[in-house]
This record gives sequence, C-alpha cells and structure tokens, in this order.
Amino acid sequence: MSFLQKLQQFDWQASQRLSIAGQPGPLRRLAILFAHSGDSWLILVVLGVIWLLGSDYWKTRALVMAVGIVLTAVLVFAIKLVVRRQRPEGDWGGIYRKTDPHSFPSGHAARAMMLAVLAIGMGPLWLAILAAIWAPLVTLARVAMGVHYLSDVVAGALLGAAAGVIYLQVFALLT
Repeated sequence: MSFLQKLQQFDWQASQRLSIAGQPGPLRRLAILFAHSGDSWLILVVLGVIWLLGSDYWKTRALVMAVGIVLTAVLVFAIKLVVRRQRPEGDWGGIYRKTDPHSFPSGHAARAMMLAVLAIGMGPLWLAILAAIWAPLVTLARVAMGVHYLSDVVAGALLGAAAGVIYLQVFALLT
C-alpha cells in the first residue's frame, strides 16, 4: 500500500470515527447547529444587519468580513472544480449535497477560520475569543455530520487561515 493510499485510508477511518450523523441526541443537534452556523448566506445576513445598524467601527468590520467571505468562496470554488472530490456518503445535508457535490476543500471550514483570523486581527477581543472557539466547532461539525472528510476541513481551515492573514495585510495597507 502506497503512502497516499495509507493517508486516504486514515482520512476515511478518522472521518468515520468522528461521524455522529446517524446518532440521535443532543450532541447531534449541537453538531447540526454548528454545521449550519457556518453557512455563508446566514453570516452575510448577519453582517448586512451589522453594516446597516452598526457604528463606523462595526461597519468596517462587517464590510471586510463580507468581502473576505466572497473572495474565499471564489477561491474554494475554483479548487473544488479542479479537485472534484465527492462528498462522503450520507443522508444529512441534502442541500449541500445537491448544490455542491464536491467536498475538498471545505468552504465552511475555510470561511469559519478566515473569519476567526479577521476577528483576531481586527478585534474586539471578545469577538476574537468567540470566533476562535466557534471556527473549530464549525469545522468539526462538518465531519461529524458526514458532509466532509477530515482532510477536507483541515485543508479548508488552513486555506481560510492563510486567506485571513492576507486579507488583514491588505486591510492594513488600505487604512
């Protein structure tokens, strides 16, 4: 067995161990909540409300984060078109499976980690702390609910972190 085959086998087995999609109970409900909390449309609606109602301080953060979401989505989509890895088999997450059958890299993990990096870099501290806790939970929830392999979310999180660092540097240059 080649190294790549061993890595794929480990990825599949680890993803299976983390999956709770078929297990009813409070942990599954919590995983569903976190899995959906990383949806781009939901975050963009929240950022839109913040931009409409917030002070200049919050408008700036909302705008930077919204632009970051769009740019990160384009980057993730381009990679998914090249890699074309199919999602794991499963019943949960039909909307994700229909609208985006490809799983590598995870857009939710990329988006969550990018937002956490922006929150850490731009503040305030309480938002940075919440985002730093929330991002890994979104990432793990995507594997727990069976719509991603572990390697999908690791790659997405790394991509999102790198994108967040770049966006912070661009933001610093523009301000």
